[in-house]
Amino acid sequence: MARLVREAPGGVSAPIYLDYQATTPLAPEAAAAMRPWLETGFANPHSSHRLGREAAAAVEMARKRVLEALTSPHSSRAKSRGAGTEPSDAPLDFARDERVGGKLFFTSGATEAANWALKGAAARLPADRRRIVTIATEHACVLDTVEWLGRQGFDVDVVPVREDGLVDLALLEARVDGRTGLVAAMLVNNEIGVIQPVAALGALARSRGAWFFCDAVQGFGRVPVPLESCDMVALSAHKVHGPKGIGALWVRDGTPLDPLLHGGGQEGGLRSGTLSPALCVGFGEAARLLAERETEDRIRIERLWEAARTTLPGWTLNGSAEQRYHGNLNLRREGIDAARLISELRQIAFSAGSACASGSGRPSHVLAALGLSEREARSSIRLGFGRYTTEEDLLQALALIDDAADRQLSFAA
Repeated sequence: MARLVREAPGGVSAPIYLDYQATTPLAPEAAAAMRPWLETGFANPHSSHRLGREAAAAVEMARKRVLEALTSPHSSRAKSRGAGTEPSDAPLDFARDERVGGKLFFTSGATEAANWALKGAAARLPADRRRIVTIATEHACVLDTVEWLGRQGFDVDVVPVREDGLVDLALLEARVDGRTGLVAAMLVNNEIGVIQPVAALGALARSRGAWFFCDAVQGFGRVPVPLESCDMVALSAHKVHGPKGIGALWVRDGTPLDPLLHGGGQEGGLRSGTLSPALCVGFGEAARLLAERETEDRIRIERLWEAARTTLPGWTLNGSAEQRYHGNLNLRREGIDAARLISELRQIAFSAGSACASGSGRPSHVLAALGLSEREARSSIRLGFGRYTTEEDLLQALALIDDAADRQLSFAA
C-alpha cells in the first residue's frame, strides 16, 4: 500500500487529518496515473487526430472503471443479479451499456451533477406532475436547487426526519402522491453519516410514477448503492481519493433529461464542455482502487470506529448509531464551543459540519432537522476518517480534543 507522508508545505508537520467528509487525500496511485495526462497527454479528447484519440481512449477507460465500481459485486444490484467478481473486459459503448442499463456522464463535480439531474428532469415533467419531494437533511446543492425550482412554479415538499436523522417511510409514502414527478434523497448524509433507506425510497417513487434521484457522493465505494432503485445518481471523485473538479451523473436508460450546459455536447450530446483526461483518469484510478481495497478499507474503518467510540464516552452521538457509515463520527458535548475547539486545535483538521456551509456562520440545517437546539448544534463536531488514517493518529487526536473540551468547560465553570 502506498503511504502518505504527513508533511505540510514548507516541511512542517501537517495536522492529523480527520475531515474525510469534506474531501479525501488524493491516492498516490491516482496522482501517478494523472501525471502523464497533465504533461505529454494534454490533447483535447474531442479532437480527431491521434493524440486526441489517445486522450479519448483514456477518458473511456476511466468511465468504464467508474461504472464498474458503481456496479461492482459489493453493491446490492450486482448481488441480486449474480454478477461475477471479475471486471468485464467488454468494450464500453458510451451510447448504451447493457451491463448497467444506463450511461455515466462526467461532470465538473457532484454539485453540477445534482443541479443537472434535478433541473434537467424537472424540465421534462408533465403539467400534472410538477411536484418535487426531498428530505430536510439533503446537501445544500439539492435543497438550494429544489428551492430554486419552487420559485419557477414547481410544488416543493421538504420532508422532515426523525431525531435519529432517518426519514419516516410512512410519512414519505403519504407525501409522495400521484402529482409527484421527482423524488430526491441522499444515500449517506455528509454531516452525520446516517444511511437513508434509498432502495425503499426509490421503489416508493417508482410505484407513484415518479423519477428518483440519489446523491450517492458519501456512499459510493463505502456502502452498497441500490442502483436498481435509482433513475439518476450523483458521484464525486474527491470523496473517494480522486482529484477535485470532476464528478459524474449516472442516468438510467429512458430517463428524460434536458441539458444543463449548452455548447458542443461533448458528453453524449447532453453535457457540453471539454473534458480533462487527467481528471477523468484520476477518477478512474480512484474508482479502481475502491474495488481493489474494499475489504482492507472496510476493516480499517470498523477498527477506527470502535476505537473512537470507546475513547470518547462523555460525548453524545448525533444521528442513528446503527444505520450509519462508520467513517463519520458526529458528536456533541454539552457546553463546548465547537468553533473555538477547532481554532485551538490547529494540529488536527476536523470540522463542525459541512465544509460547503462552514463560512455562513449559521448552525447546521442537518442538526436542526434532528431537533437539536442552536446551542447543541454549536457544541457538535464532525470527525471523518478513512484509508490513510492510522489508529495512533486517531487516538492522539481524540485525546487532544477531549482535553481541550475539558479545559473549555473548566473555564466556563
